[in-house]
Amino acid sequence: MNLQIREEYIPGTILKRADMGNATGLEFLSKIFYISDGVMLSQIREISGIDGSTLQNWTKRGWVENSKLKKYNIDQVAHILIINMLRGCMHLEKIAFLIRYINGSVDDRSDDIIRDSVLYDYICRILDTVMSDEKSYEVSSLRDCIKTVTADYEEKIGGARRRLTNALEIIIVAYYSAIIKRYSDEKLELIINS
Repeated sequence: MNLQIREEYIPGTILKRADMGNATGLEFLSKIFYISDGVMLSQIREISGIDGSTLQNWTKRGWVENSKLKKYNIDQVAHILIINMLRGCMHLEKIAFLIRYINGSVDDRSDDIIRDSVLYDYICRILDTVMSDEKSYEVSSLRDCIKTVTADYEEKIGGARRRLTNALEIIIVAYYSAIIKRYSDEKLELIINS
């Protein structure tokens, strides 16, 4: 089913795509990190709309890696944006499980099958394709889209591609459902307030 609902925001942020030159994924992250190798908590709040106490709670629970010298690197920001984009449609514990399914422990890079910034880029590229395509997406065509977008992925350990594909399918469907829910909520508010 394709409802032709377009996302006007960069996934996981409160920034409108048009205001950022329609950049998403690594292109968007590169704009953020153009001048600096790290961003402060206040900048993450401006980008994502996440308040500091929420981010501290996620860090305390082990869902987000601690900042280094009060700065977050590109992969940490991507990780935060992925959690933020899914929290409107999934319980935080399930998001944390899904991220562990992909990359293991947040503070151990040796068990990662993909960098968080590359994962975020894949998510954004798949969403761009799915939401801009005129055809309806069934599960099989979504899998084909995932396969095309992740064609450059090099498996580090056996079964990593399967895990990545499964996780991306879940993330895309969940996020699209959040977009549809937000759309219907906005329509309902218009009716209520008219």
